[in-house]
Amino acid sequence: MNYSATIEEENKEIANRYKDLLKGTYQVLSAADKKLIRKAFDLALDAHSEQRRKTGEPYIFHPIAVAKTVAYEIGLGAASIAAALLHDVVEDTPYTITDIEQLFGESIAKVVNGLTKISRLNKEHDVSIQAENFRKMLLTLNDDVRVILIKIADRLHNMQTMDSMPNYKQVKIASETLYIYAPLAHRLGLYNIKTELEDLGLKYTEPEVFQDILSKIKASKEEQDFYIKRFSDKLEKTLSKEKFSYEIKGRTKSIYSIRRKMQVQNVSFEEIYDKFAIRIIYDSNDKNEKFDAWKIYSIVTDHYNPNPIRLRDWITNPKTTGYESLHITVMGPEGNWVEVQIRSKRMDEIAEKGYAAHFKYKQGTVNESGLEVWLNRLKDTLENGNLNAVDFVEDFKLNLYAEEIFVFTPNGDLKSLPRGSSALDFAFAIHTDIGLKCRGAKVNGKLTPLDTILASGDQVEVLTTRLQKPNPRWLEFVVTARAKARIRTALKEEEKLIAEDGKVLLARKLKQLKIILDEKVTNELVNYFKLRTSFDLFYRVGASTIENSELKSFANQRSNALYNYFKKKIQRKTSINSKEDIEELSSNFDLLVFGKDEEKLEYKLSKCCNPIPGDPVFGFLTIKDGIKVHKKNCPNAISMQSNYAYRIMLAKWIDSSKQNYKVTLKISGEDKHGILHKITQIIAGNSNMNIYNINSNTRGSIFNGSITLDVKNKTQLKKLIENILKVDGVNKVSRVD
Repeated sequence: MNYSATIEEENKEIANRYKDLLKGTYQVLSAADKKLIRKAFDLALDAHSEQRRKTGEPYIFHPIAVAKTVAYEIGLGAASIAAALLHDVVEDTPYTITDIEQLFGESIAKVVNGLTKISRLNKEHDVSIQAENFRKMLLTLNDDVRVILIKIADRLHNMQTMDSMPNYKQVKIASETLYIYAPLAHRLGLYNIKTELEDLGLKYTEPEVFQDILSKIKASKEEQDFYIKRFSDKLEKTLSKEKFSYEIKGRTKSIYSIRRKMQVQNVSFEEIYDKFAIRIIYDSNDKNEKFDAWKIYSIVTDHYNPNPIRLRDWITNPKTTGYESLHITVMGPEGNWVEVQIRSKRMDEIAEKGYAAHFKYKQGTVNESGLEVWLNRLKDTLENGNLNAVDFVEDFKLNLYAEEIFVFTPNGDLKSLPRGSSALDFAFAIHTDIGLKCRGAKVNGKLTPLDTILASGDQVEVLTTRLQKPNPRWLEFVVTARAKARIRTALKEEEKLIAEDGKVLLARKLKQLKIILDEKVTNELVNYFKLRTSFDLFYRVGASTIENSELKSFANQRSNALYNYFKKKIQRKTSINSKEDIEELSSNFDLLVFGKDEEKLEYKLSKCCNPIPGDPVFGFLTIKDGIKVHKKNCPNAISMQSNYAYRIMLAKWIDSSKQNYKVTLKISGEDKHGILHKITQIIAGNSNMNIYNINSNTRGSIFNGSITLDVKNKTQLKKLIENILKVDGVNKVSRVD
């Protein structure tokens, strides 16, 4: 649609939109607030006076629209409205952050600066660079969460006015929106904005699907409105009789949520049974609010039979976003399922505007800093600089969209965790030290392993031991960012200790071979063993994956003058600063394993995406060429995973020096006091050695036992057997093949 208007018409429209902005504010604005907003508006109007949007409209329409969303939909105050009006000024005009700070103060300038940084990020197409951009954007949450709230409002208006953009840009911006902005809006309790972002995202990523569902909703709207009226009439009579002040709203579920249900349930539009919902919003006071909700629940279920497994009580235990509501699904007329949401006016405001409304009711005034409550829950992800950008964003998203479960401590306190959390996640939620020393848990009084998945209502008691150490396998079954970050940190600390011991051990072993360990020798060894850094070398010696015979071979080759000459040439090319290397925790991905059991199998690397060691990958079982390995973000991945799921194999690159092998040891001897305790202490004293199973029996004075555990290599196993044989009473230790 072509835009055309005279200057007078434009000025009149700008004035109307500005008045509309002030009318639509959620908070009551003081005279000082209005003065601040007017000052920001005048500056933005002047700064953008020469600019036009792609549609041809005056650019100022955009900041006004963003400010209106911030004021009305999100419910923020005057400072945020001013920042929204100014959000593009520094990026697109001659004004600087210093100008903004002098005119509006440090707080507003900080928010505008955060928004300017974000707008400069979204210019790359590469996946890893895009993930790095999101990482930087999410880190602004630590500075001031209003930056993200205004950015969400900015993204919403851009999505609403994207028709004039070329198709490739529409798809890119819509994909970004579905990837990060919609989940962020969801997590901040902005459900209306989240729904609109999802629908608009679908409109541009799958336009045909979007239009098809939209046309079907429109076609059935009259029929649905009539059905909702029939459903509501019965309830209205009883609610009025009980003297409730209420409003009943009928709403169709979002196009995006209908599409998702069609995919998950593999059904057509017509087969989805709960395409619309009824919302009952009632007036109440603090004292009776909860009681009234259950009374209305009773009225609804008197008229319509409820589905017992579809009750969602977020009034007794609100979501961590502050969302409160009672959801029930009942059998309506003509055998149709209808979702009924019961909530007070206060709860409805929180559902619409998220934290701004939540803190208004909680503290009497809107306290934007109250968002820090949520930020503290995500701090572990935000501050975990050890992750690569893609993992960082994926971890963050996991915490954004995860549904919650509620788990009880032994004292009866309630803990909220993402759905899919394990007993180990619960341990880390209580305290880092408890998580790191956790050896098991009692769930509802029954002893269970660390990877037990918890369900709402479980009561969990964590069992700890000071001998426990974190294991790399833990990362495979924890889902919370806190647990992942703490485990990774502990594993790296453990690796540093092993490397430090390895350096001392290497110096001692080389001394016996008449070689002094210095920087030159270290570099020679790194090249000889085809490693990346000196840290890798010291770690492998400490973990006993480099054996004495290999060091002797190195010493023999080193004495050869010709070999030494070539070695010097290599060293000049690959000179390494060993001090920096000891500090660097590099990953040496040199082995690809498949399946849950991490088997070594023959494979070929696919040419369509050219995976390299360290890339996230999966195996695909072909008919003629055996296993082909693809990157997880391979252009063909979605197609293969959708159509040939049964031929997909788990695969991952690992560092072979950190791979453990499961072995069983048979132990026999005299039954002396504490013999089993001494044996387990020796095993626990070895880094990253996990005990899977212990069996023991005694006949008279004879002790027989078997222990299943994992070891890194034969050298480590040999040392372990030698140490167990030193225990008083042990006569024989043998490996069971």
